[in-house]
This record gives sequence, C-alpha cells and structure tokens, in this order.
Amino acid sequence: MGKRNHNEQDQEESRRILERIDQETEPFILRATSQARNHLSAREAENADWTELWGRRIGRISSVIVGIALLAWLVAYFMGSI
Repeated sequence: MGKRNHNEQDQEESRRILERIDQETEPFILRATSQARNHLSAREAENADWTELWGRRIGRISSVIVGIALLAWLVAYFMGSI
C-alpha cells in the first residue's frame, strides 16, 4: 500500500510539473507577435490624449515601414541590383 501511494504522488507531481512547463513555454512567435501588436497600437498609452495616442501609432508604424524599406534597399544593394 505504501508503494502504491508513493507512485500516485510521483504521478501527481509529474502532472503538475508538465502543466507548469506547458504554461511557461508559450510559443515564441505568438508571444512576439502579441508584443509587437501591443507596441504598434500604443496600448501602454491608455489614459493618454487622443492626439498623443494617434501620434504614437503613426510614428511607430512609419518607423516599421522605413525599417522595412531600408532592409529591402540593403538586400538589393548587396545582391547587386542597385
């Protein structure tokens, strides 16, 4: 009886550990896209004035567009297209 109780305790502990690991290992892509979406939509500025909120959104989105354009130019430059 003591061995059976010990085995059940081990199984329960293993289940708890596996559940915790499952909760802690959210896929990187999902976490990164969620953080990027929150950043670009300026969610941390909830109590801000509407002009400040839209200014942040426009600035952040335009910086992403400029970054992508610069990256495309850099790739084209190294590929010899330009």
